[in-house]
Amino acid sequence: MAITSQQQTIYTVSRLNREIRTVLEQGFASLNLTGEISNFITPASGHWYFTLKDDRAQVKAAMWRGNNRGQRYRPENGAQVTVRARVSLYEPRGDYQLIVEHMEAAGEGQLKQQFDELKMRLAAEGLFSSAHKQPLPGVVHRVGVITSATGAAIKDILTVLKRRAPQLEVVIYPAMVQGKDAHLQLIDKINIANARNEVDVLILGRGGGSLEDLWCFNHELLARAIYASKVPIISAVGHEIDTTISDYVADIRAATPSAAAELVSPNSSELYNQIQQQLNRLANAFKHQLSAKQSIATALEHRLTLCHPRNQLNQQAQRLDELTVALQQAIQQRLYQYERRLNNLTPRLMQRSPDRKITQANHQLQQLQGRLTQTMQQQLHSAQHTLAMQASRLESVSPLNVLARGYSITKNEQGQVIKSIKQVTQGDLIVTELADGVIQARVS
Repeated sequence: MAITSQQQTIYTVSRLNREIRTVLEQGFASLNLTGEISNFITPASGHWYFTLKDDRAQVKAAMWRGNNRGQRYRPENGAQVTVRARVSLYEPRGDYQLIVEHMEAAGEGQLKQQFDELKMRLAAEGLFSSAHKQPLPGVVHRVGVITSATGAAIKDILTVLKRRAPQLEVVIYPAMVQGKDAHLQLIDKINIANARNEVDVLILGRGGGSLEDLWCFNHELLARAIYASKVPIISAVGHEIDTTISDYVADIRAATPSAAAELVSPNSSELYNQIQQQLNRLANAFKHQLSAKQSIATALEHRLTLCHPRNQLNQQAQRLDELTVALQQAIQQRLYQYERRLNNLTPRLMQRSPDRKITQANHQLQQLQGRLTQTMQQQLHSAQHTLAMQASRLESVSPLNVLARGYSITKNEQGQVIKSIKQVTQGDLIVTELADGVIQARVS
């Protein structure tokens, strides 16, 4: 049936754009892609609008203020970025665009992925387990520092230690803290510190930097060296917002190198005040304990008088009688409940007896057997009748019946039926079939 123009759905432009937007948003819920930023603008609303392109194509994109507010990365024209976005359509203009939910520099995205994969794998192996982490020694006499000998981190650490605890000795293990082979030097210094066994605690760290700058502290071999260290290690890499694999596997993580120095160096004046407070608390605790012990001794003496073994036996016997009565009552109550349930279930069981269903099924089976026998007989009679009719029709067209009425069939030597004298020549052998035999002859 042809569909007339009156039966076809007529869309408005706005409806078409709305339905296309729904299809796009449902078909591309979330995807990751990379490209170069161009035409970047930030209006007063705080939203970001830009074009994401590569060498062959481009697409418009928007990142709403609620999503870009927490972005550490600030985009600019020409930057290569990796975004997580969903596909949508700007209905007023019919422009297809990306709604960006997260953005980061393209290189950082790959490093972040490697960081997350290594973090998950080491966590699964138990390298971050708190059960393995060593506590800091109660008293620290010598501190080891593994960092660059010329960086800002060592200056900050020494400044804090000099101010808070000038009596502490410091052993510096200089090493590269940035670059391709920096992790190998860091591992070597950890092994040296463990072999010498000359410090009570190690500070491993450096100042802040980009993810690439701090990458040596995310190396798997360094993580395993920290995990195997017998000397407690404090990881103090970067600023407070920076996090590395070393932070997770170390015994303690400090937000900055200065914070690590504060952890291992109690302030001298604070230490003196703490000692005085502890002495006062010790004296007060001694007086309190002495008074408490005297009160306990008096109370025990009184209880000993009351706690004659005969009194205890009588109380236990009474308690046993109470429990016996309660047990008997509980048993009787439980038996009564079971009996009631049994009485309720017996009639229901009788109602669900299978005898009636079996009788009905047998009766139905007998009826079906009779119907099956009758149907088979009918089909057999029908087939016999059809066979007789077909045999009669076959016999009526049999060539033998034709021959019996006085007709004959003449064939050549090849068995072909001769219908015309043009099919034979003088001397040909022909065969004539009659009802009761065959005659051979030659054409003269």
